[in-house]
Amino acid sequence: MQSIRNIAIIAHVDHGKTTLVDKIIHASKIFRENQEFGDLILDNNDLERERGITIVSKNVSVRYNGVKINIIDTPGHADFGGEVERVLRMADGVLLLVDAFEGPMPQTRFVLSKAIALGLKPIVVVNKVDKENCRPDEVHESVFDLMFNLNASEEQLDFPCLYGSSKQGWMNTDWKTPTDNIIPLLDAIIEHIPASKVQEGTPQMQITSLDYSSFVGRIAIGRLERGTLKENMPIALCKSDGSIKKMRIKELQVFEGLGKVRVDTVECGEICAVTGIEDFEIGDTLADPENPEALERIAIDEPTMNMLFTINNSPFFGREGKMVTSRHIRERLFKETEKNLALRVMTTESEDKFLVFGRGILHLSVLIETMRREGYELQVGQPQVIYKEGDNGEKLEPIESLVVDVPEEVAGKVIELATQGKGELLIMEPKGDLQHLEFNIPSRGLIGLRSKVLTATFGEAIMAHRFIGYESFKGSIPGRINGSLISMNTGVATPYAIDKLQDRGVFFIDPGEEIYSGMVVGEHNRQNDIEVNLQNAKQLTNMRASGTDTNTKIAPKLNFSLEECMEFIQKDEYLEITPKSLRMRKIFLDPNERKRQEQKNK
Repeated sequence: MQSIRNIAIIAHVDHGKTTLVDKIIHASKIFRENQEFGDLILDNNDLERERGITIVSKNVSVRYNGVKINIIDTPGHADFGGEVERVLRMADGVLLLVDAFEGPMPQTRFVLSKAIALGLKPIVVVNKVDKENCRPDEVHESVFDLMFNLNASEEQLDFPCLYGSSKQGWMNTDWKTPTDNIIPLLDAIIEHIPASKVQEGTPQMQITSLDYSSFVGRIAIGRLERGTLKENMPIALCKSDGSIKKMRIKELQVFEGLGKVRVDTVECGEICAVTGIEDFEIGDTLADPENPEALERIAIDEPTMNMLFTINNSPFFGREGKMVTSRHIRERLFKETEKNLALRVMTTESEDKFLVFGRGILHLSVLIETMRREGYELQVGQPQVIYKEGDNGEKLEPIESLVVDVPEEVAGKVIELATQGKGELLIMEPKGDLQHLEFNIPSRGLIGLRSKVLTATFGEAIMAHRFIGYESFKGSIPGRINGSLISMNTGVATPYAIDKLQDRGVFFIDPGEEIYSGMVVGEHNRQNDIEVNLQNAKQLTNMRASGTDTNTKIAPKLNFSLEECMEFIQKDEYLEITPKSLRMRKIFLDPNERKRQEQKNK
């Protein structure tokens, strides 16, 4: 029986998890000498590479001194907490990465609390000690305090701590003496992380993630908790509703390096992939067909936001996307719920509208961005937070912990913006040359806050938030103050018309762009919505005027990212999403219909 260590790497966003995995892969010589490879090997989809964040957890294995180490790279964003909650079940220990300057951040607390509750043994790595202003010893103390506050056991509090820089590829027990490799980390994993326990008996394995292959279909991945699995053996699938289905295992694979290797037998404690199982969900248990025993299902935190997804019915529908019908959108959303545990989809009275529930704006926007890259066209409504009712009938709303690190001179602006969103300032303290602010703020108050804070701090603020729980309703929060500029006609926007209307607000379109009636083309500099005619052309006369035509100076359009568009739209607006464009529009394109709806709502 080979010795196995199953370890998950957890940390706040951007503290260096995937970079550290790169260095472990290099140190264990998985690649041949002449093989080409880039950075961030495990961030293998375009969205992860562009945003520089991990969205989906990945498995990889390395061998060191005769021991197989299965490494699970997890996302750091609380929005992808569903990923973390399910994959931690596969691990025996965790590698907690903390930035040597920033120290423990909100998401560090979020993922660490999950690991401690599962009783996993932590190894702390204080990363980026080559940074200026770093404070490794203070960070080590604050990690200890955090674990103590999270009710860690004495064994968990007695954690080994390593210091180093995963980017420069070194780790050591003393941060003042850099080495030239990360071998001390691999030694610490083997010494401190317990080997997978071997339990004899009938097989038992919980499915914690899934893979898909066009040849064999869906593949179940999980850690074998007990017994052994063999190819072609009969197996029982224990489902969430208590039903049990009899099946047969076709193939077994284990993780080796960056890929999988086919094997005849899988021993207890190993992470493996099973093909031949049909109709399974994440959380189901594979067990003995004669005496099936199900494992406790994975508990996932509730979603806190929802959005309306509907078909694209704008005048420009079907021009850029291939998947445009409600059947396409329905199939794609329900397929996503199979592997994205924190996501829920509800049908509505209308066939072409779906309510999608998620953990936050980022969680939902990654799904939308993935869909538009796959060729889908759709429209989404304004994100709404999910309210609950308390025991005594009071209205409860989701509250989040918000942490902002900003230069001292702009801290006042951030406090003002957060308190406008009903945020409550809890901590304000210096941290290096930055001011460290902590708030409790309703999830509603976070919608649109990031772009305002980045504008007010000239892009220098570092923001992070995580869900704490439900508290009583904090009162109304003012929405977007400025109204919208709405196109009156359909056609091409002329430079002449845009130039003449620049004093009315900021435009989101360029001259020469095709627009339609009812489309939101800009932000009005007053509170009300106004309709503008952007198709006016200059009246040509045969009188020559010296130099007037060359004086047209049009300000560049405001470019919004997908998240900024989602945060910008109002209740009576939709965001139209196609593979090439993002357009904001009124739900009712006809101005008379809009007036009728306003009267009805009053």
